[in-house]
Amino acid sequence: MRRDLLIIVASIAGAAVLTLGAHDGPTELRWQLFGAAVVASVAAGITRARPVGGVLLGTAAALTDQVLGPSLATVLIYTQVLYDAGVYGSRRLPRILLWCGAMATVAVTVLLLLERGAAPAAVNGVLVALILIVPVITGLSVREWRDRSAADRRHAEQVARLAALDDRQAVAAERTRMARELHDVVANHLSVVAIHATGALALPADDHARREQALSVIREHAVRGLAELRESIRVLRMDDTARPGVDVGLDGVPALAERIGQTGLDVRTVVDGEPRNLPIAVDMAAYRIVQESLTNAVKHGGDEVTLEIAYGADDLLLTVTNPVGAPEVHPAEGSGAGLVGMRERASLLGGTFAAGADDGHFRVRVSLPAAREVP
Repeated sequence: MRRDLLIIVASIAGAAVLTLGAHDGPTELRWQLFGAAVVASVAAGITRARPVGGVLLGTAAALTDQVLGPSLATVLIYTQVLYDAGVYGSRRLPRILLWCGAMATVAVTVLLLLERGAAPAAVNGVLVALILIVPVITGLSVREWRDRSAADRRHAEQVARLAALDDRQAVAAERTRMARELHDVVANHLSVVAIHATGALALPADDHARREQALSVIREHAVRGLAELRESIRVLRMDDTARPGVDVGLDGVPALAERIGQTGLDVRTVVDGEPRNLPIAVDMAAYRIVQESLTNAVKHGGDEVTLEIAYGADDLLLTVTNPVGAPEVHPAEGSGAGLVGMRERASLLGGTFAAGADDGHFRVRVSLPAAREVP
């Protein structure tokens, strides 16, 4: 609104100088030309808000001025009307104005060519084109530049939103990964520690041998858990270019089965197929899944567990089966995070996961993609 009022005031002031002050004609004519210029000024002020109305009003003022004078003031103001129509009008309005301007230019040029000759026709034709066509083309160019700038700005904002969303998703994924790793590193060992501590407290005071055995298992798992926790913290503190130490894999399953066996659980390991090198991510995920499954067997299962490792042509199949024990025998409670973590590990690698009770046994079955040839 302020810009429109400024255009009206500035146009009227300029028209007053050019028509009332600098024009040589009679006073009545000067006032008539000034009146036409005032109407054109009002048209210039309203064109941005109402392009069609501004063009019609400005065209009427320009035609009146041509009949009376003409005067330079109204012509200059009318170019502002056409420019604003090109910038703020509908997509159709500038095309109509260009077509009308081209037709008017051709008509004036042809008429003057027939009446006055080639030179006057060419000069006046160029002047008409400068007045009627160039302002519209300039307005269209500015409009295209503004539209492109607005599109680029919207694209930049969208990219920024997507980047922020990616950052939040990356942070959430990293938090989930860290929670899964800490659960595998800490919760498994602490579960064994809690079970044996509960058992040791329940032993008679004079049963020193079994109590000492329980304390030995507690100490070993506590030390082992502390070492793995330290290693995890060390890896988290590394920068992106650093390589962590040797990750655990299926070659560590025998030692894991031996430690679990110290808790009193009979671990039977069956290997089908020829063991081979696996991708690091698959090897580590397989070990963590086996570790969590055996820990769950200690917490909730009976006295034995069967671990089957099958090396297929393109996959690795892990099956852990144990009888479901009575709750009063294994009172440790779980939050279900272990099963969630195993499912996440399998899903991230494109594998499958299934777990559930069947005929008095609890079975965990995981399939991980593992190509036979590893570069």
